[in-house]
Amino acid sequence: MTETSHDTCTPFPEPAVGEIRLEAVLHALADPVRLRIVSSLAGCADEVNCLAFDVPVAKSTLTHHFRVLREAGVIRQFRRGTSKMNSLRTEDLAARFPGLLDSVVAGHRATGARPT
Repeated sequence: MTETSHDTCTPFPEPAVGEIRLEAVLHALADPVRLRIVSSLAGCADEVNCLAFDVPVAKSTLTHHFRVLREAGVIRQFRRGTSKMNSLRTEDLAARFPGLLDSVVAGHRATGARPT
């Protein structure tokens, strides 16, 4: 299947796997809103549009939270048409810090926190 202009994806800058720092990941995951976003993404098999998250913050604040997650190497963002899509960098984080993401998400869910 050939790609047409509306099917192409434009990725946003992100750190390479070897450049992902533990302190940046932990800082990104320390915020309740960002942790909620990550927990929600962990339950999705596909990419999720930024607007699909039900979090109690303004759109500009949500943009900030996504940027922190992306710059820490926790998520991958790309533009698909006019939508900004998100996915977890599960394999990259597992290669760099085995078990970290699974433990954090499981801990978040065990506290009764609801995903978005």
